Amino acid sequence: MIADRESCRKYFVGEGLMEKVYDKFCGVDIHKKLIVACFKQGRKQEIREFGATTRELLEMAEWLRDGGCEQVAMESTALYWKPVYNILESAGLGAMVVNAQHTKAVPGRKADATGAEWIADLLQHGLLKASFIPDKAMRELRELVGYRKSLLKEQTAELNRLQKVLEGANIKLSGTVREINEKTGAVFWKHF
Repeated sequence: MIADRESCRKYFVGEGLMEKVYDKFCGVDIHKKLIVACFKQGRKQEIREFGATTRELLEMAEWLRDGGCEQVAMESTALYWKPVYNILESAGLGAMVVNAQHTKAVPGRKADATGAEWIADLLQHGLLKASFIPDKAMRELRELVGYRKSLLKEQTAELNRLQKVLEGANIKLSGTVREINEKTGAVFWKHF
C-alpha cells in the first residue's frame, strides 16, 4: 500500500492503481453547434458549454488558459474538431485529437458521465493516443492543394460538357484539336 498517494500522484481506481499524467486538463466533446468542455483541476471539475462560433471558441481558450490548463483532448468528430483545434493551438494550449473509436473502446465508462468527462478522465491517466496532426503550415498547404485539385476536376468536367454540347451540334473538334483548352482550341474560340 502506498503511504502518501498525493506525493506519488497516484490514486486507486477500482482494484488497480493508475498514475495521473496531468493535474490541470480538459476533455472536449464536440458537436456541430455545441462544444462541451470538462476542465479538471485536482479533485475540482467544471463543465461548461460553448457555441461553435469563433468568438465562443476564443472564450473557451481564454477560460482554459486562465485556469492553467496543461492539455486538452478532443475526439475527431467529422470536421468539427478543426476550428476548435486551430483556436486552441493559436492560444498556446496543448491540444490533442483522438480517434473516437479508441475512447469508446476503453472499458469502465459510467452511464451518467458526459463525453467530455470521459475524455478528461482518459486524458488524466494517459489512456489516449493522439492522432497525427501536421503543423499549421502543412495543414494550410494540404488545404490549398486539395482546393486546387477540386478546381482542376471542375474545369475538366466543364470542358467535357462543352465538348459534348459541341458534338451534339455537329461541331467535331476531336479530329482537329487535341484539347479544347490548348492554344489551337483558344484560336478556335476566338474565331467562333
